[in-house]
Amino acid sequence: MFSESINHLWKQYIETKDAAAKEKLIIQYAYLIKYVAGRLSIYFGSNVEFDDLVGYGAFGLIDAIEKYDLAKGVKFETYASLRIRGSIIDSIRDMDWVPRSLRQKNKELEKVYVEIENEKGHTATDKEVAEKMGLSMSDFYKLLNDVNVSSMMSLDEFMEQNYERGLEIFSESTEDKPEASLEFNEMKQLLADCIDKLPEKEKAVITFYYFEELTLKEISAIMNVTESRISQLHTKALLRMKGKLFRHRIMLES
Repeated sequence: MFSESINHLWKQYIETKDAAAKEKLIIQYAYLIKYVAGRLSIYFGSNVEFDDLVGYGAFGLIDAIEKYDLAKGVKFETYASLRIRGSIIDSIRDMDWVPRSLRQKNKELEKVYVEIENEKGHTATDKEVAEKMGLSMSDFYKLLNDVNVSSMMSLDEFMEQNYERGLEIFSESTEDKPEASLEFNEMKQLLADCIDKLPEKEKAVITFYYFEELTLKEISAIMNVTESRISQLHTKALLRMKGKLFRHRIMLES
């Protein structure tokens, strides 16, 4: 799992809680903070400084080092990334960044995308969504920037729960849980269908972000558009996908 030198450093820290060993581990894994912060910055655009995200994430890395259990067999980078991500999200949440009105706007946007696509039979355009909501184009794009954070919070509500729970679920075999495996495969297929129906630029952003795990800066460079534009494309893709997933769930329950 670790190189011989890192393994020795972990052993030293776990056995003695030596402050010098802990500092070396923090330096060793500091790159994870920048990577996770760079990925989460897609939700914030220019609303939060990258350095602030890094600062919030540092607490998560320290927490991960202090609580990491070698015996669980979970790769430290995976465990630490979850902690760092959770620390950043919790810090933003503590700042009360997402008022109820924005959450309502986020849900309204999801609904509008679904309604237009049902009525028109094609992918909703920016102009159609703006008109249905009674917004000018500039106000529509401002709203997309504003609801970025709300989108992140709704997607990451599970982070409020025990961070290790997800790791335990994924470390268990699904062979003994055929129903869970079937449900998981159905959800994967539904998500794949949702992604496939996205407009090309939105599909590209989703692919780069979720499948190739690139940062906002990297995606911006590849697509040769501003980071703000990438954030908007990401938000629109999530709104379309969440609306379709919600509609699918309602159909199953009816």
